Amino acid sequence: MNHILDILEQDAHTPPEQIAERLKMDPDTVRNLIREWERTKVIRRYKAIVDRNAIGDKRVTAYIDVEIAPARGTGFDEVAGTIARLPEVLSVVLVSGESDLRITVECADIDEVANFVSRKLAPLKMVTNTNTHFLLRRYKDEGELFIDDEDHRLPVAP
Repeated sequence: MNHILDILEQDAHTPPEQIAERLKMDPDTVRNLIREWERTKVIRRYKAIVDRNAIGDKRVTAYIDVEIAPARGTGFDEVAGTIARLPEVLSVVLVSGESDLRITVECADIDEVANFVSRKLAPLKMVTNTNTHFLLRRYKDEGELFIDDEDHRLPVAP
């Protein structure tokens, strides 16, 4: 059954009939499984991977590593939930290493990221430190290459 999910992750537009044919399954079974996964939130939503640079969109993406002092009894969940509800936040994940959480935010510009960190994130009572990294160029995202295959090297004659 995971193979159905693998196919949908690669291309959410793949029709159930095509999935069934590829996996040698009954199309109604595939349709019913997909409906059930949507109902139970195994499939959270369908998403397009967009190259925003190609349309001149200049949004800024930042990855913010956050160190926190977890609250007794709730651990990281309380502060992670608070951060996850902020509108600028695209993702919040618990990580190993020097920081505890890695947050991805998307804002109109660098000033908006700075305001987010200084006015919304850093003041949270359990946040002890932040370290912000800006996305400079996207080479691959969600399994999708953002690299053209043209060879840009100058020709060299022997």
